[in-house]
Amino acid sequence: MTRYPADRLHEEVAYLAYHFHWAYQEIMRLDHRERQRWVTEVARLNRRLNEQGGDRP
Repeated sequence: MTRYPADRLHEEVAYLAYHFHWAYQEIMRLDHRERQRWVTEVARLNRRLNEQGGDRP
């Protein structure tokens, strides 16, 4: 079994905490796949907003 890189975990926690204002404990309660899914969705939304010039949908 391979461990998930600590640096990557910290990036995901910081990313979700920044965008959702979730507490560390809330984020760490998410399983790995769910946390990655949230990171992917936030990134997708950010890309879409950036492509639209920062306007909210």
